Amino acid sequence: MAKEYDIFQMYLEELDAVEACGEAENAALAQAAAAGNEAARSRLIEGNLKYVLELSRGFAGKGVPASDLVQEANMALLVASAEYVPDTETERETPAGGSFEHFLEERVTAALTAAVDAHKAQSKISRKVLGRVNLLQDVSKQMAEELGREATVPELAQRLKMTEDEVKDIMKVALDALKAMGED
Repeated sequence: MAKEYDIFQMYLEELDAVEACGEAENAALAQAAAAGNEAARSRLIEGNLKYVLELSRGFAGKGVPASDLVQEANMALLVASAEYVPDTETERETPAGGSFEHFLEERVTAALTAAVDAHKAQSKISRKVLGRVNLLQDVSKQMAEELGREATVPELAQRLKMTEDEVKDIMKVALDALKAMGED
């Protein structure tokens, strides 16, 4: 966690010279950006970098590298600055139904939550695949001792109660991992 904190602190120090936008400035900039003013959009983005950094810091320690969290938050800021449209006729902002800050917070939080969820899903898949590779290796070794030779794919499939294609897929994953280790 200390290393991630250092990354967040480093980004914060880089943004030290950037003045954060207040609510009134955000409202004015969002209005101008929606009208096509690119300078206003740039200032809206720049003025909210610290805010999205703080939002991303709240997701630290959930498995996603801090630099990836900051990148996701910054991308959500870019998208939010382009999608936010203040509704001046009804004097309420759309599509968030609130201020730019509220809209931005929703977008950034959704992006960061999706990143954490994707990381968890990938980790779960990786653990499952690793378990299958280890099982295949154990069964293969056991069958080699029993048979006095390497087991064939059909024999392994029968023992593991898998299809031959599933066994081949697991073997490919194991082989790819070994190749990748050799390249490092």
